[in-house]
Amino acid sequence: MLSIRWVAREGEGDTVADILRRIAPLARAEPGCLQYEVHRHPDDPNTFILFERYVDEAALEAHAASPHVQELVVQQALPLLEVRERTSLIPLA
Repeated sequence: MLSIRWVAREGEGDTVADILRRIAPLARAEPGCLQYEVHRHPDDPNTFILFERYVDEAALEAHAASPHVQELVVQQALPLLEVRERTSLIPLA
């Protein structure tokens, strides 16, 4: 599982939210995607937390290389971010 934290630059939160709304259903439709959740912090509208889970590393790599990630994330969202942190998580139970 991946936990990803994005912090949008001041004034870009709504644009980043729109991009995430567009990519979420595309990511969920990928064959190797088990979970793709997007959350917006209730007290800081520029902060987003994503939880992503894939069947294996190959599915994650396919996700990262997909045209929708390249267009929506790499080209459109990343330039609008101040912070992008990715943490791999291992389930305990």
